[in-house]
Amino acid sequence: MKRALVAAVAAVTIVGAAPAPSLHAAPAPSEIRATGTIRKPPVKWKAIPFGAKRKREMAAYSKRHYGRRTWHLRHPKVIVEHYTDGTTFSGAWNTFASNAKHDGELPGTCAHFIVDRDGTIYQLVPLKVRCRHAIGMNWTAIGIEHVGTSDKMVLGDHAQMRSSLRLTLWLMHTYGINIGNVIGHAETLQSPYHHELYKSWRCMTHADFPHWAMHIYRHRVRRLAHKRGTGVGAPPAWVDSGC
Repeated sequence: MKRALVAAVAAVTIVGAAPAPSLHAAPAPSEIRATGTIRKPPVKWKAIPFGAKRKREMAAYSKRHYGRRTWHLRHPKVIVEHYTDGTTFSGAWNTFASNAKHDGELPGTCAHFIVDRDGTIYQLVPLKVRCRHAIGMNWTAIGIEHVGTSDKMVLGDHAQMRSSLRLTLWLMHTYGINIGNVIGHAETLQSPYHHELYKSWRCMTHADFPHWAMHIYRHRVRRLAHKRGTGVGAPPAWVDSGC
């Protein structure tokens, strides 16, 4: 659905080579300390088919790519922001619902949420289920898709952005995820949580939400958190992926 990764246009802070993340470790204590109330924004349930067969496919995918056979998403540590490279919610939903092979493998792609142009938030998959939305990240990441064809289109849509920020901040506080682990799809290779067993896939990613776009997005999350009287935790600490 998306084009190949283009060069990032913003500077990146590199803190050294990435250690192999533990896929079984308990989540670190959250640095977020809420003094206000972070309410869940309105969400419409629009489930894609994700029955026993697709769960088995997700478990097998996890075994191949992360080393453990499971379809469960436990203690997510990252939120990955995407855009659909399309102009309609139905187009994205149909793609995710089709469960078509992607890069020659099943299950098909999906995301936990899609934020439409009018600000409507749709949830497609339970948050306890892994979705295949970002190589190297699906074992620990919640995926949020935005209907749109460019970063500027999404960032410039007031209704869509308002809903997206509210959803992201609520997920951060629900799961204790710091602002530094709210990343764009194009930033995944530099996340300390990136983990991919296929050598040929280790440097694969997409171009949506690179550093410059996520700099704006994270700034807006911080601003919303300040209005809500809460913190957002530590900023990004990028690693050198070697890619």
